[in-house]
Amino acid sequence: MRVLSVFGTRPEAIKMCPLVKQLESTQGVESYVCLTGQHREMLQQVIDVFKTRIDYHLDIMRPKQTLTTITCDVLEKLQGVYSELMPDLVLVHGDTSTSFAAALAAFYHQIPVGHVEAGLRTYDPYSPFPEEMNRTLTGHIATLHFCPTERNKQNLAREGIVKNVFVTGNTVIDAFATTVRPDYQFKNLVLRQVPLWKKENKRIVLVTAHRRENIGKPLENICEAIRELHNSFSDLLFVYPVHPNPMVREPVYQMLHNLPRVMLIDPVDVEDMHNLMSQCYLVLTDSGGLQEEAPAFGVPVLVLRTETERPEAVDAGTVKVVGVDKSAIIKETSVLLTNQNQYTQMSRAINPYGDGTASRKILRIITNESTISI
Repeated sequence: MRVLSVFGTRPEAIKMCPLVKQLESTQGVESYVCLTGQHREMLQQVIDVFKTRIDYHLDIMRPKQTLTTITCDVLEKLQGVYSELMPDLVLVHGDTSTSFAAALAAFYHQIPVGHVEAGLRTYDPYSPFPEEMNRTLTGHIATLHFCPTERNKQNLAREGIVKNVFVTGNTVIDAFATTVRPDYQFKNLVLRQVPLWKKENKRIVLVTAHRRENIGKPLENICEAIRELHNSFSDLLFVYPVHPNPMVREPVYQMLHNLPRVMLIDPVDVEDMHNLMSQCYLVLTDSGGLQEEAPAFGVPVLVLRTETERPEAVDAGTVKVVGVDKSAIIKETSVLLTNQNQYTQMSRAINPYGDGTASRKILRIITNESTISI
């Protein structure tokens, strides 16, 4: 069986590389990887950590790229890859423009598509944008659907997708077996101070905020909330890996750079990020992936968005959506900082995204032809 995994962004790579490792080690499976290059440096960090072999690189990244150029470039350049390799199955992940375009290109070549992390929905086509529509369209192209949770499976059923739908858990939990170690030494020079901060009884708060819908006033609100929390709680130390987008970096540095316990750093590689999460007290984020990752370490997550496509984390109690209003962010964060019972309740809730065996489950499904009806 010839399987081609296609991905192009850092979050996709974090979640696909554990599956690729399983495919590579399985007799009877020819595993190939195609990178689109939707991300570049941030993506290469993950490839290096997982020691993933790359067979094709489309190198689509260009100055001032847009959603249209990404989609068109992936569609056009994958034609040659699919024609040359003729895979039996194309695997894509989640909700990126790479995933949608790769799935569409596979459909044009009549190649079955396996959708990893299928079935997540907000039911607002413009939030998150363009991810919600990318994921929905990919789901209606795919032949095999690998859902992290039962709720994701139910979402697909509501859309009439009931064939070849499997609940597997999320492959991001699998990644920790490669990335997280008790004796880990941070590469980032600022993060090498984590043991010192812990020794000084600092409570480390990890912040990430960069989504398109938060650029502008919402991001300013987030920064104002961080500033007030910094001034109100002397034991807090904020670590904020700042996205390279100038529309994110400029307001963040302008508003937060002079605060002594706010560490603004460049984006870190997946090992540094996962090990930092394991040492945090709390996460404030507009990211989707961190909602799945941090609870695996018993770290509560406050979501800096007005909705989440991961409601099972909210139901489980590991995540709370607080929005982008400054006063709401301050209020909800302060509750967790001052109310130990509420903090303990969130930190001890069971992570709904599995036990680190998702990749093995997916592998068993795609190699067991009797379970698949194409």
